[in-house]
Amino acid sequence: MESVVSKTLSQLNDLTGKNAVVIGGSGFLGAAGCEVLAELGANVTIASRTLKKCEEVMKLLAVNGDSQQHRVYSVDVTDNDSMHEFANKVDGIDILILTAWNGRKNSWESINLEDWKYDIDICLTSNFMAIKLLENNINDGAKIILVSSMYGIVAPSPKLYEGVPQANPPSYGAAKAGVIQLTKYLSAWLAHRKINVNCISPGPFPFDFVRNDYPEFIKRLKERTLLDRVGEPDDLKGVFALLSTSASDYITGQNLSVDGGWTIC
Repeated sequence: MESVVSKTLSQLNDLTGKNAVVIGGSGFLGAAGCEVLAELGANVTIASRTLKKCEEVMKLLAVNGDSQQHRVYSVDVTDNDSMHEFANKVDGIDILILTAWNGRKNSWESINLEDWKYDIDICLTSNFMAIKLLENNINDGAKIILVSSMYGIVAPSPKLYEGVPQANPPSYGAAKAGVIQLTKYLSAWLAHRKINVNCISPGPFPFDFVRNDYPEFIKRLKERTLLDRVGEPDDLKGVFALLSTSASDYITGQNLSVDGGWTIC
């Protein structure tokens, strides 16, 4: 039997010397991605609209030796000039994670065309623009991770949102469903460069203020999941690690749900 040269899991997960860019890296979920990339040895570029928040996240990142360096940039994914300027500053990208989001809270009754266009732009068009502008900055064999949502797969129940100002607008789910399809398209289009493109669909990951101010809503979210709890940022670290490293070299075009079982029944 012919022997096969294999790597240990530790070797597959080693990102030493790799350059990672996380757009939306100062956010609630993006910061978790930055932390795990740094822990695995990557040089992490944290990019978000607010530079101060990026700097706060950078203070949390592991630094192993003088060769590992992290950077921060201010970038607005809805502003073409800002994105073009950012594209001129980064190069040699081995890992690109797109997590930027800042939607408008609406319901079917309250949403208007302006709100719809804004949500589509920031949830979907921003992913298209980022990859289009950064395509020549991305190395062959790189990893690209997009972030969708459980609501890119299933619809929100109106009853779930009764009594809280957190109603989920139709634009959000429509855009997030588009992210899943964009993932599949890009995985096919960039396969000739050995670039893996995958997507993560988180379930309920409520912000701290939502947990504190709307306990009944959180209770309903927990009851809706099979694991009877809402998500924590740490719950995403494993899948960020998998899709960023050589452990996922044979995975592309996939959408991985991290939702406590929300979307299976």
